[in-house]
Amino acid sequence: MSIRKSIFKPKELSALMKFRLEAKRSNESYQNSAKEKEKSLRYCYDTLNKVSRSFAVVIRELPQGLDDAVCLFYLILRALDSIEDDMSLQNDIKIELLRHFYLKNYEAGWSITGVGDKQEYRELLANYHLVIEAFASLDPKYQSIISDICAKMGEGMADFSDKKINTIKDYDLYCHYVAGLVGMGLSSIFSASGLENSGMKLEEARSNAMGLFLQKTNIVRDYKEDLDERRVFWPKEIWSIYANKLEDFSLQPSKEESLACLNELVNNALVHATDCLDYLKMLRNDRVFRFCAIPQVMAMATLAEVYNNPKVFTENVKIRKGMAASLILNANSIEEVIAIYRKMANIIRSKIPKNFSNSDQTDLLLDQINSYCSLSLQETS
Repeated sequence: MSIRKSIFKPKELSALMKFRLEAKRSNESYQNSAKEKEKSLRYCYDTLNKVSRSFAVVIRELPQGLDDAVCLFYLILRALDSIEDDMSLQNDIKIELLRHFYLKNYEAGWSITGVGDKQEYRELLANYHLVIEAFASLDPKYQSIISDICAKMGEGMADFSDKKINTIKDYDLYCHYVAGLVGMGLSSIFSASGLENSGMKLEEARSNAMGLFLQKTNIVRDYKEDLDERRVFWPKEIWSIYANKLEDFSLQPSKEESLACLNELVNNALVHATDCLDYLKMLRNDRVFRFCAIPQVMAMATLAEVYNNPKVFTENVKIRKGMAASLILNANSIEEVIAIYRKMANIIRSKIPKNFSNSDQTDLLLDQINSYCSLSLQETS
């Protein structure tokens, strides 16, 4: 997300400056409030900023109290994910950790060293006793939700440690375990807080879609990084149509087959777009709405960036920093989110190749998104 790419876009540059100013104020406010938090909880927020700066920014949108529960929810699942991502970890040890990790959150003083594929993740697990300490201070209603999701996610990750993602059904199931469950857990936390309708926790299909949309976007974008780390998340049922081996795309990134495969995976993610908008329309708390909306508009913009883009196969493609700032500042209402979805849909449409077999599918999906957006705006006017 180079700043230089936004220099010749005055609106984006202005948004970036405004965002940085607001981020500075937000950080100062957090630093002041952090002084009142317990040591273990301060550690969790500081670590959150190290393992995911983007999430650390978004979590500050949440009302006080709810932010602590979501911070712990994210860190616990990030630790679990770090175990899954460590390809050097002996498989039987990994499976045992994944299946029983949720129990560690009740084991005071527990930690593990040398696990994680990045330094910040290794540090998180090495200091996990502080996460456990902070978790113990949460309201039991939040502990129960977090523990339940952690247990289900660990089981799913363990199942897939010995199983390849061959079919689209496998792909959807894997994304459910690692992200759909996160959406479902957040819905339950929102309901338990009283800030959202108690029925939110029952919106499992839409909650799952929120997670799948984000996860599939990341999987499409992270082709090169995952390939370098010997991780395979693209479903064979799709990529095998276009190549004999997954790494073939990186050897010929501009080849029609490579781009057609990429576009089909973008299509697979776009299927969830309208369910995500449905979910956002149900939220009634403005701060919860922004927390949920910001990652969604970022995902939609990322899909617009990666669609038919050969750079996906050779580098880590990201949206411009100025665009990211603009998206964050303009995701305050369902009307604004719909406007962003429509804009990104139009960008994708402008990039649709005329001769690809799945171009018509892209066109149809974008028509469905635009029709949904038009109908939604009529309902809110």
